[in-house]
This record gives sequence, C-alpha cells and structure tokens, in this order.
Amino acid sequence: MDFNDSLRRAVRTGNVLLGPNRTEKCIKEGRARMIILAGNCAKDLRLKITPNEKMSIHSFEGSSAALGKACGKPFAVSSLAIVSPGESDILSFKWA
Repeated sequence: MDFNDSLRRAVRTGNVLLGPNRTEKCIKEGRARMIILAGNCAKDLRLKITPNEKMSIHSFEGSSAALGKACGKPFAVSSLAIVSPGESDILSFKWA
C-alpha cells in the first residue's frame, strides 16, 4: 500500500478536487472525506481546516510541486479534497 500510488489512482478514478479554492468550497459543502495539504501550503488554509468524524486530514511531506507530481499532474497542487476515492484505498491512510 503506497500513498503516492493510491493518490494517483484516486485522482484517475475518483472524484478529487485540486487547489485551495476548490478544497475550501468542498469542505464548506461537507463533501470532503479527506484533505491533503502540501508541506508548503498556505498557513491561512491550514487554520481554516478542522478535522471531524466525516473528514480526515493528511499532511503531505513534500512541496506543492511534489504533490502535483504524486497526483500525476504537470503543475503544483498545494491542497486537494477527496470526495470519492474511486478504485483507490486512499481513505485507509488516516493521518492528521
């Protein structure tokens, strides 16, 4: 069970929203099941996010460029929200 493989599979087969604005909107709507924040994600976004019983938070140790690469994207991703994991086991990673 590799986190990067699970993340890439979730992005390909599930419903994953990339970027701080879409992540924040998804949280407000109560649709997010997991939030992943890059190591260099803006502090104001980190302060707005509180874990609850329906949503977990994972701090990705790499930069936003590394998170984008882990998602299989050619651009930086500072945060993302997983609404549906698709064929991935990403929700089994429950770190705060």
